[in-house]
Amino acid sequence: MSRLGRLTAETRAASLAFLRRRTAVFFTFFFPVIIVVIFGVLVQTQPGGGGLFTEPPSFYAPGYLAVVVLFTPLSRVGSEVARHRDGNRFEKLATTPLTRTEWLLAQTFVNVVIIGIAGLIILGMMVWLTGATIRPSVLLLPFVGLGVALFCAVGAMLGSLADSQDGVIAASNGLALPLLFLSETFVPQTLLPAWLPTWLSPLTYFSRGVRAATTGTGEALAPLAVLTVCAVVGFAVGARLLPRTD
Repeated sequence: MSRLGRLTAETRAASLAFLRRRTAVFFTFFFPVIIVVIFGVLVQTQPGGGGLFTEPPSFYAPGYLAVVVLFTPLSRVGSEVARHRDGNRFEKLATTPLTRTEWLLAQTFVNVVIIGIAGLIILGMMVWLTGATIRPSVLLLPFVGLGVALFCAVGAMLGSLADSQDGVIAASNGLALPLLFLSETFVPQTLLPAWLPTWLSPLTYFSRGVRAATTGTGEALAPLAVLTVCAVVGFAVGARLLPRTD
């Protein structure tokens, strides 16, 4: 079987595995809608009022997208790696031509499609419920794709290093929550301490780039370059850490 054939077969298998988990499907698409309703409709933004949520609604598009770009790959891929390891599936895969890099690439592709659909739903809900002015450019696509690839790789690292599936969930939540609120997503940089190194978080560059790609304000190419480097390096490390056998 050619490499393309192996990737196609593994991608189809990963897609079917996701669709069989109806709870995962439900919360993948329902959870971000809850976030938009809570923060965008119930809390609402108050421009010029001081404190949190004082920016225009469109400012928070990176935050809402980051919920699925960050949480979904970390938990899904991390749990999948842990399940494969516990069930000796990597040992079985080692007897096939499928490489660890190809396995992770297939998982990443499935997540890109799923999260891309969820992202469209989020942007549509923002426009409908909050009246946000969203002017998406074509650069939004690589930001979402690279962000998903990066955090799929981080999820693979967590799944390879954690001692159980419960450990993966705890580690992914412990990593994702601080990143979500300390990476210029929901909280503007002006409200964060000057000493906080937000530039160390790859999610910061995702936020800056998505904000530029959806509102037309700010620089997009520099954050895209940094995010690309992070995604490539992260994917290489994540694929390398995947267990070959138990």
